[in-house]
Amino acid sequence: MNLKTFYKIYYKHRFKKASLILKIYLVFSVFIKYLINLFYIQKIVNLDNLGLKKNCLYEKNLNFLFEYFNSDKGEQHINQYAQPFKRKNDKIIAHGYAKIYENLFKPKKSDHLKILEIGSFYGNASAALFFYFKKSFIYSADINPDMYKYKGSRLKNFFADTSLRDSINKNILEKNIEFDIVIEDASHMLKDQIISLFMIFPKIKKGGIFIVEEIDFPEKREDMRINQAKPDLKTILKKVLSKEDFKSDYIQDKEKDYFIKNVDSIEFFTGNINEIAIVKKKNIIF
Repeated sequence: MNLKTFYKIYYKHRFKKASLILKIYLVFSVFIKYLINLFYIQKIVNLDNLGLKKNCLYEKNLNFLFEYFNSDKGEQHINQYAQPFKRKNDKIIAHGYAKIYENLFKPKKSDHLKILEIGSFYGNASAALFFYFKKSFIYSADINPDMYKYKGSRLKNFFADTSLRDSINKNILEKNIEFDIVIEDASHMLKDQIISLFMIFPKIKKGGIFIVEEIDFPEKREDMRINQAKPDLKTILKKVLSKEDFKSDYIQDKEKDYFIKNVDSIEFFTGNINEIAIVKKKNIIF
């Protein structure tokens, strides 16, 4: 994690609201606390080497792996969003998506897949997927790729800002890769969830799946929809299911048409805290 990212995550929101005197204090405080945090930030982990030392990881279930790598997709985790030097080892309740994913992913576990996680943060979920799908390539996109703390022969970490169409085009679509599974776990903002799904859906392989985590955030949290036009993605997907028409400021006509023609199924599931949507693509593309 570089200094710019450290400031953006932990202090930018405070700096915007601060008085002049407090801003001066924060400038010095950010630099000092960043230096302190450097001693607590985990070093880069080579997953290929870890697999040689702990070959048993390749046989573990998803919940074990999510918890082993401290992803919030498991049943419990250590708060990974606190500053590293403030992090406590107390386990707190996590999203609990592992049990949902296990049923969905198990038939594909031994396949050669291309999997994209959007919003990888430290890369903890990507590390878990690396061992669960031992023949698959894991792509990880994030607005702060310098935070990613893993490397491996089947990992690719890169920058993408899913709040911007240009960034999705340049960093994801123009790579000309078709994905078997996409897990969208980025900002959870109303607009970002919509453009991510409708822009990237054509890059999903036949029979592939697109997962939207915390799809209920724009519905339940005002900060996830400030200055953004309704309907949210959850509402849109329910209209698709009921074959109702919908309009969105964030979806182009060609994207809407492609999605409606090629979506096979849409299912909603509730984890321990929030909801996810699992969107499957048809096996025949129109």
